[in-house]
Amino acid sequence: MATGFGGEVATYYARHRRGYPPEVLDALAAAFRLGGDDTVVDLGCGTGQLSLPLADRVAAVIGVDPEPDMLAIARRTALDQGIGNATWVLGSDGDVPALSRLVGERTVGALTVAVAIHFMDRDALFGAARPLLRPGGGIAVVTNGEPLWTQDADWSRALRGCLERMLGHPVTARCQTDEDGRRRNREALVRAGYRYEETSVRYDAPLTVDDMVGGVFSAMSAERLPTLQQRAALAADVRDALGGVDVVTEQVIVRLQCGIAGS
Repeated sequence: MATGFGGEVATYYARHRRGYPPEVLDALAAAFRLGGDDTVVDLGCGTGQLSLPLADRVAAVIGVDPEPDMLAIARRTALDQGIGNATWVLGSDGDVPALSRLVGERTVGALTVAVAIHFMDRDALFGAARPLLRPGGGIAVVTNGEPLWTQDADWSRALRGCLERMLGHPVTARCQTDEDGRRRNREALVRAGYRYEETSVRYDAPLTVDDMVGGVFSAMSAERLPTLQQRAALAADVRDALGGVDVVTEQVIVRLQCGIAGS
């Protein structure tokens, strides 16, 4: 699991990636019977979009990410919000066996992977996580909506056109958020011996042009970021393509694919 999401990319990630509504946290808590005695591992935690709100629901959260800049922002945000039960660990999916030895077997209520499974080896991860999980706990693969440039909406098509003009090639990456990606998650969880459940949370939310463009840059590796001039030009191009509109409505579907560990 190597992302290259350091430097300015981490800042874009923190500023422009969506968090999660309470209904998503409710669904996670219900799926794994999470409570005040539980520990949750958030693997590929980024800047804490899921880790931080989860900390209010459980005894402790361990956020794991391979990017020091992501973790630095997550740690600073936790301090700013007065969250004292979150720990931040530099690591990846390959470190899960060591994490099991560190915190002890059958001690974790849930291991979450939010918008990061496409960087990981599903089969190896899901197998390695089993000793970590308490009975009734499990793994949740969370997809926080579709990529901004692939949605079935006029604003998304406009964004994609502007992005393709800037990059000079078609933009089709779906970050495995589509049905094929969900199928891979489902089949890998079942192969690893988990009981499979799936749920979703739908909501509408405002999306500014700044968040559209910042969201695009948050998905690029640091070495591929355009120049500052190109970034400003993309924002202007998107506003022009939208006829001067600065805020649209995004229809967000948060999908939770849960694998429940047996006793």
